[in-house]
Amino acid sequence: MMRIMGLDYGSKTIGVAISDPLGLTAQGIEIIRREDENKLRKSLRRIEELVSEYQVEEIVLGFPKNMNNTIGERAQKSLELKEMLERRCGLPVIMWDERLTTVEANRTLMESGVRRENRSKYVDMIAAVFILQGYLDAKANPGTV
Repeated sequence: MMRIMGLDYGSKTIGVAISDPLGLTAQGIEIIRREDENKLRKSLRRIEELVSEYQVEEIVLGFPKNMNNTIGERAQKSLELKEMLERRCGLPVIMWDERLTTVEANRTLMESGVRRENRSKYVDMIAAVFILQGYLDAKANPGTV
């Protein structure tokens, strides 16, 4: 049994999702709020706590490439977070293309009737669910990716 953690790394929040013990489904569990975009210490400590609480063995981190496949500032910051997570947690961190997840997450929230002003509260957590679910589905069906 191994759980996998999915992270959506935004400028003000980090959405967190966790797989079930069989690695089939992703559930959103938390949104880590960041006071300062350049200070990650508290966020990293919280991620570490969740890793140990859920016995996570692998982390999937959303990789926000530009639509033309280039790596911009946000994607660069995600790569820096990957290195910090690997150092602190000693776990493999897989970068997962998340170009459409925020769009999907917003659409899902809209379809479920969440009002626009409340949507931003949940979008990163839902995006983390999509990132993790995409990865879990790809692992379950290796031929489809």
